[in-house]
Amino acid sequence: MRPTPPKSLARWTTIVLLSLFSYAVAGQSLAPLATDTTYLGHTMAGKTRLIDKITTTKAFQISRVGVPLIIGGLIIKGEDEHFRFLRNTYTPDLKFPYDDYITLVPLATTLGLKIAGVKGRSSWGRMLVSDAFSAALVAISVNSLKYSLKVRRPDGTKRNSFPSGHTAVAFMSATMLHKEYGLTRSPWFSIGAYAYATGIGLSRILNNRHWVSDVMAGAGFGILSTELGYFLADLIFKDRGLQSPLLDFSDYDFQRPPSFFGLHMGFNLLPTPITLPNGIRLTTTAGSSAGFEGAWFANRFIGIGGRLSAASLPLYPSESDLEIQLDPLSVLSGSVGAYFSYPVANYFLIGGKCLVGGSYFLKNTITNPANEQAEELKIAEIDDFFGANLITGASVTCALKPQLGIRLFFDYNLNPIRLEMEENAVSYTGKRQWLHSMTLGGSINVMF
Repeated sequence: MRPTPPKSLARWTTIVLLSLFSYAVAGQSLAPLATDTTYLGHTMAGKTRLIDKITTTKAFQISRVGVPLIIGGLIIKGEDEHFRFLRNTYTPDLKFPYDDYITLVPLATTLGLKIAGVKGRSSWGRMLVSDAFSAALVAISVNSLKYSLKVRRPDGTKRNSFPSGHTAVAFMSATMLHKEYGLTRSPWFSIGAYAYATGIGLSRILNNRHWVSDVMAGAGFGILSTELGYFLADLIFKDRGLQSPLLDFSDYDFQRPPSFFGLHMGFNLLPTPITLPNGIRLTTTAGSSAGFEGAWFANRFIGIGGRLSAASLPLYPSESDLEIQLDPLSVLSGSVGAYFSYPVANYFLIGGKCLVGGSYFLKNTITNPANEQAEELKIAEIDDFFGANLITGASVTCALKPQLGIRLFFDYNLNPIRLEMEENAVSYTGKRQWLHSMTLGGSINVMF
């Protein structure tokens, strides 16, 4: 089936910003922000701004994580196939149902710490009431939508895909650990819990049980339900049963070197067509990419690091009446080089990078399904090929918490590609072409 035509850049920009901000905004729940805001050494304490009034309301505190995730899942729903291209290209068709049994590991960790006598936020009674409210809200919200919307799963088995129940339970469990110990003992409890829950969500995609949008919305419902569950328990218990004060990060040094490591996701755009040796021109729709990226900074301005990524771009011929069949253009890349950062404010940084490395294109055979002679089905081939690449780009980073930040980026990628065709039993190799592509996306980062 031929991919759909490209969407407008504005649409893609909206989708990326909302969906990736939705993932990253979960970091806002890791610890209270400082009560004053310091910009490049100048303090603005005591000045009340509209944004401060909004962000300090109880409604915002409860909804700031879950609601953007749910909205992001709904917005990205129509783009699920792009990420499925990526999943189908690089993931073996194997199913490991381990995620059916280990979604509650963060909750088990919470209970284990409690049994061991480690004091958290709440007493046993207050915690169990909070957890009971949370579990009830997750069950009601997720199951009512599952069996009302009847979205078919990507493996085609059932119509109860949206939202992901496993992801919702995993993020509910992670938020319980975060509330009890991440806010009172160490933010690393929160980072570990949410990283684990994210792994459960990714496994639901890799096992072909859920779409990306299902996982995003499931995470939102899990977090939002737990926030509401604890809010309801707080109304009942008031100050009774609170055992540990919240951690205070008001004196944290946000002027440290911005070293980071994180998971990135984005959309790839290839504005220039690919020309085959026989003159056929191929264009692409917006594809998807994902991977890991990190850098170590010696100071606030200069660092070294690298990026590993996998990308998949759907291809189709420029001529609408040309009947050919081909898989998405798939490429694996790894690059290292220099990273740059400049602190616009203590919490906000603009950055750039210049990386060099290598890209490996997976073989892609282009066939004519209308031709009945099997030996003539193949009309051209994108050869499996490894070549040097160049990556540069700009980014904006927000250090939400001491150990967590979000980054929105726009990268330019230069990669070589080699094309071949066969005619009358003679093989022809076309000239090497340079592909100019752009990646618009974001990442959620652990900051060191």
